[in-house]
Amino acid sequence: MSALKYKRIVLKLSGEALAGDKGFGIDPTVVDSIAAQIKTIKEENLEIGVVVGGGNIWRGLAGSAKGMDRATADYMGMLATVMNSLALQDSLEKCGVDTRVQTAIEMRQVAEPYIRRRAIRHLEKGRVVIFAAGTGNPYFSTDTTAALRAAEIEADVILMAKRNADGVYDSDPKYNPDAKKFKTLSHIDVLQRGLGVMDSTATSLCMDNEIPIIVFSMDEPENIVQAALGKDIGTIVGGKTNGD
Repeated sequence: MSALKYKRIVLKLSGEALAGDKGFGIDPTVVDSIAAQIKTIKEENLEIGVVVGGGNIWRGLAGSAKGMDRATADYMGMLATVMNSLALQDSLEKCGVDTRVQTAIEMRQVAEPYIRRRAIRHLEKGRVVIFAAGTGNPYFSTDTTAALRAAEIEADVILMAKRNADGVYDSDPKYNPDAKKFKTLSHIDVLQRGLGVMDSTATSLCMDNEIPIIVFSMDEPENIVQAALGKDIGTIVGGKTNGD
């Protein structure tokens, strides 16, 4: 077996990804497919942390836009990420992958509280760790959570699995047939161009800690596995040069 490019990764999944074509809620078939790919990665002896969004159940910004208190709306979004994390944990354990959910908001009857050293120990023991409830603070996205946890556990890379997008483009390819897909970009390019890879807080955190991001489509079978094994797919953010 060839040498692995990464030892420890953070996989970022949007909540919408778990909904599949339904657009809302949790599609067990999609969750099982993701779990099967994570199991394949685990069998390659990679250490895996996962951050899941909650947009398939609740979006804090949407609630705030309709007049709800922003902090309350964001806390509701954090609880949605816990529901998604428990669903993924259940699917992983059914296929034999030892998994822990750690939450930034303490709820001991449901999951462990997030403790950095404990998380790293779980990873070293071969367990998948799912980081739930965001950062535990309102006004921060799960993109920022992925960047923060990746920095804390010293992950080698963040894998951004997207639906309906196979990389980063200079404009929306749905509306511009001439949109250019980037193979590599620097973090500062993403910030200066306003490209929608992550929010600016998350991108800045990755830049400051030199954490590369791979943006790729999860619509293609086994793409999560391919990205984790260092195959050339999607767009790499954090390379030394940008261009085609």
